[in-house]
Amino acid sequence: MSEFAKVWAEIAPVGRAAGGGYLRYALTAPELTLRDWFRGQAAQRDMTVTEDGNGNLFAWRAEPWAPGTVLTGSHFDSVPHGGGYDGPLGIVSAFLAVDELPRDRKVVVAAFAEEEGGRFGVPCLGSRLLTGAIAPEKAAALTDRDGVTFAEALGRQPAGADPRVRNLSAVVELHIEQGRALTVPVGVASAIWPHGRWRMDFSGVGDHAGTTLMSDRRDPMQTFAFTVLVADREARLAGAHATMGRVQVEPNATNAIPSLVRGWLDARAADTGTLDRLVGSVVREATERASRDGTEVEVTAESVTGEVAFDNALAVRLSELLGGAPILPTGAGHDAGVLSAHVPTAMLFVRNPTGVSHSPAEHASDADCEAGVEALARVLEALT
Repeated sequence: MSEFAKVWAEIAPVGRAAGGGYLRYALTAPELTLRDWFRGQAAQRDMTVTEDGNGNLFAWRAEPWAPGTVLTGSHFDSVPHGGGYDGPLGIVSAFLAVDELPRDRKVVVAAFAEEEGGRFGVPCLGSRLLTGAIAPEKAAALTDRDGVTFAEALGRQPAGADPRVRNLSAVVELHIEQGRALTVPVGVASAIWPHGRWRMDFSGVGDHAGTTLMSDRRDPMQTFAFTVLVADREARLAGAHATMGRVQVEPNATNAIPSLVRGWLDARAADTGTLDRLVGSVVREATERASRDGTEVEVTAESVTGEVAFDNALAVRLSELLGGAPILPTGAGHDAGVLSAHVPTAMLFVRNPTGVSHSPAEHASDADCEAGVEALARVLEALT
């Protein structure tokens, strides 16, 4: 068994759901178990572990925040019933890559908090706090579905931005490819599509399903259903992506017309203009339909991230270091994208043969993962 397979087997059972996939929400028991595993891995390598007050963990090979340090790593948290590779692969690979570096190299392995936004609703929350992209008081007040605030889960008010992040000389995040563009084991990222999440509250009049005439209904489910189809149509026409994968209904009874349907729109496009037009079209048509249905719609932008173009010179250099590895964009968001506004940043992708991600079917072969470790080690050695 390879060293990668041995280490991977240590974390593979943690948070695995009976129905498939993983439930590793930020700051819940499975994710806290993985954070303890992180501390153990650091101790085995005589690395100093710090926590930044925002839920982010760092394992240092040198003095914390020493100028010229290169950061690598990813996150432990998952989407509901997500795959095991999205996030943890970058942390496991980082520790194994560190093993191949000379002892004097300044490198830090990071585990960022709430990257998926699966618990508190804002993706890349830990890296946003670290870089000042979100105010600590706003992050503190975010709640999960049980009403627990981020501050309560964290056990403190978040600390917020740390200007020492600019002491980093580079960031390199390794991640499973979330598509199937790679035909070789490892590639390099060029950019992240602009993307965001919009909460859409459709309100109407709750009533009895059996006694209310169809002509008398003000049913927000009808408006919501129309909007789902509009989002799909407009995204296809624009060459973009739109998904409504989460919905809440009140009162959520089989024999009751809903009074409220709350849905979340996830939209992504190759450029900001296309994204703005896509979301604008969806909101406009939903509003027009609501006026015909006798309902109302209110739209709230919960998180919006502009296009991220990774450092081109760094991407080209990494591609050359890896023997001409392909350079490709991605439609998925990452902590590296947040950090790129402050530090020269790059990403490595490990081939995903099916392209499936955020699903129990997400997978990468051990051989490709081992190639990813070797590629990351080569990159870190060159950059440090």
